[in-house]
Amino acid sequence: MRITLATTEAERQACFDVRDAVFTVEQGITDPPDIDEFDADALHYLAQDDTGLAGAARIVAKGDTAKIGRVAVLKARRGTGLGAQIMRTLLDDARTRGFKFAALESQVHAIAFYERLGFAAEGPDYDDGSGIMHRMMRAKL
Repeated sequence: MRITLATTEAERQACFDVRDAVFTVEQGITDPPDIDEFDADALHYLAQDDTGLAGAARIVAKGDTAKIGRVAVLKARRGTGLGAQIMRTLLDDARTRGFKFAALESQVHAIAFYERLGFAAEGPDYDDGSGIMHRMMRAKL
């Protein structure tokens, strides 16, 4: 599996295609829209192998914090460790880029997954507008 920074328009579109399949089609999230104002400046990461697309994620710079978001693994690729592999790639890249912290808004069902990667949950659960409950999580890099 290759997890690379999306540097071309085609690679960025592939990231959006993965996100659309997971968030819009599978989870039914249409509000807020998956593509937002942060995508233009975000670092986008694409997971793929010789058989095709597998996952995607992004980092948005917020001062000394790498805000990780839109972590998506296609349904057929789940349960393979790919989600953790994507997260480790993003965390390593965030450290290399000089970020001191990482933050994300986890869907509540995924909190334990992110805790295994060193994140700690903060504050109460909340609906981010999608109808799916979330909780803020942070990690020191």
